[in-house]
Amino acid sequence: MSVIALILVLISSVIHATWNLLSKKAEGGYIFVWLFTFLGAVFYTPFVIILILWMHPHFKMIDWVFIIGSALIHLLYFMTLQKGYAKSDFSIVYPIARGIGPIIATIIAVIVYHEKPSPFVILGTIIIVFSVFMMSGGIKLLKGHVDIVGVLYGVIVGLCIGTYTTWDKYAVGFLLLSPIIYDYFCTLFRFVFLTPSAITKKEKVKSIWHQYKWQAFTVGILNSLAYILVLTALSIAPVSYIAPLREIGILIGTLFGVYFLKESYGKKQILLAGFMVVGVICIAISE
Repeated sequence: MSVIALILVLISSVIHATWNLLSKKAEGGYIFVWLFTFLGAVFYTPFVIILILWMHPHFKMIDWVFIIGSALIHLLYFMTLQKGYAKSDFSIVYPIARGIGPIIATIIAVIVYHEKPSPFVILGTIIIVFSVFMMSGGIKLLKGHVDIVGVLYGVIVGLCIGTYTTWDKYAVGFLLLSPIIYDYFCTLFRFVFLTPSAITKKEKVKSIWHQYKWQAFTVGILNSLAYILVLTALSIAPVSYIAPLREIGILIGTLFGVYFLKESYGKKQILLAGFMVVGVICIAISE
C-alpha cells in the first residue's frame, strides 16, 4: 500500500490514543464534548480561512449533505464514547471499538465501493475479529460471565466508526473535498447541534471549564488533527486498507489504560492488542 498513507495512519493512531486518554480522564460527558468541539473549531478557523482564500472551493448541495451527515454520525460517536468511558474501563471500550470499526468499514467498502481486499487484508481482518472477541471476554462472554456494559458501548462506538469511515471516504475520495476544510465544517456543525443543550447547563459548563479546560483545548486540537491525517490517507488509499490499519492505536490505547489509568487485566489485553497488531501488519504489507 501507499507508504505515505501508512505513515499518515501511524501518526494519526498515536495522536488518537492520546486524545482518548485525555478524554477518559476528563469524564465531563457531553458538555466536555461540546467544549472541546468549540475550542477545536476556534483553533483551526485561521487555517481554514487561509485555505479557503487560497483554494476557492465551490460547495455543492451534495457536499453539504455529506458534511452534515458526517457531523451527526461523529456526534453519536463522541457521545457514546464519552458515556462508555464513564461506565467502563478505557482498556475495554477503546480496543473493542477500534477493533469492530474496521470490520464494519471493510464490509461496507466491499459492498458499496466494490473494493477487493487482498488475501493478506482478509487474513488481517480475521485476526482483528478474533482478538476483539477474546478481548471482549471470549467464551465467557457467550456464557454471560462477563459484565457486558463496556463491551456494548465498545460495539456501538465501533459501528459508528465503520459508518463514518466509509461515509467520509466518499467525501474526500470521490467528491474530492479538502480533508482540513471537510473536518472543520463537520466540527462546526457538531458544535451547533450540541449548543442548544449545553447552554441550558451553564453551571455544568463552568464547572467542566474550570476542571478540564486544558484537556478540552488539547483534545479539540488533537482530535481534528488525528482525523485530518486519516481523511488524507482515505483520499489516496482504499477503506479496506486504511480502516484496519488504524488499529495500531489499540496497542497504544491499551498501554495507556493499563499504565497511566492503572486499569485491571492489563497483561491479557496487551497480549491481545499485540495480536491485533499482527493483523494490522498483514494489511500493511499487502499490495
